[in-house]
Amino acid sequence: MSSLLPQLTAKDFASDQEVRWCPRCGDYSILAQMKKVLPELGIPREKFCFVSGIGCSSRFPYYMNTYGFHGIHGRAPAVATGLKLANPDMQVWVITGDGDALSIGGNHLMHAIRRNIDLNIVLFNNQIYGLTKGQYSPTSPRGSRTKSTPYGSVDNPLCPLSVAIGCEATFVARSVDVDIRHLAGVLTQAAHHKGTSFVEVYQDCNVFNSGAFRYASKKGEKEDHVVYLEDGKPLIFGKNRDKGVRLNAYGRPEVVELSSGISEDDLLFHDSKAEDPSLAFLLARMRYPDFPEPLGVLRNVERPVYDESVRQQVQEATERLGEGDLDALFNSGDTWIVE
Repeated sequence: MSSLLPQLTAKDFASDQEVRWCPRCGDYSILAQMKKVLPELGIPREKFCFVSGIGCSSRFPYYMNTYGFHGIHGRAPAVATGLKLANPDMQVWVITGDGDALSIGGNHLMHAIRRNIDLNIVLFNNQIYGLTKGQYSPTSPRGSRTKSTPYGSVDNPLCPLSVAIGCEATFVARSVDVDIRHLAGVLTQAAHHKGTSFVEVYQDCNVFNSGAFRYASKKGEKEDHVVYLEDGKPLIFGKNRDKGVRLNAYGRPEVVELSSGISEDDLLFHDSKAEDPSLAFLLARMRYPDFPEPLGVLRNVERPVYDESVRQQVQEATERLGEGDLDALFNSGDTWIVE
């Protein structure tokens, strides 16, 4: 189909709206990579729709020259579900934030993922409520001093990837806003996945939580704090690629130095296609500073897709019972006339 379409560019996906995020906000980078990725998919612009809730990230639909729906707080997955069921040929993207998706929207997010609807969910995680001026969010680290937790948060933070994997997500990935090549690659893989793709993006809120992910984004520092996942490859990291992650005798991950006594063959090898989600969950639980945090695709498996299953049911019922007749339905069973 793509060969019959005019070649689109990033400019074709840019709307005429002024982009209004704070200067140096990580959202600009995510927007730029999205506009670069979509033209490569060979899909007409009118077949894309971006759905959002409430938050800084939720301005996204205004800045894409596609269909868009700005929903209410936390309900973007519910809106996107109805949209995909009614328009199966649309590629639907849900743009959300850590507050929008994991607090008021947690229930909607959970059920969209477990159903494996053919949606692409991108969660901007800046560990803060930016739009409402700096309150702590469900992903804020314990002890975070914010406007709503002046003495430090006593909540245990959620790990978005663990939540997604616990809901049996079929595609789970993580990237960083300023790692543009890596982010574009992850978004491309998400777009090609059949079923729910869930992508967490570490996004810097330079006004209310600046530098929260410096360890994962700053050149010269991130090499010792992140590990890039590649299928069939060992988990190696470090400025000199002299560190790795292996499983100890108790099946728990541990960081080791590559030396004469430890080789690459002793390390944990990545397999995003593993049906058992145990490896993906183990990776999601590796957190800085105790471990290098994994970037890339943690899980990528195939399962029945919800919207396809629904359409199959409708088709089978129609073949068995015939086309529906709304007027006959209204006049079936007990009826009466009110004079």
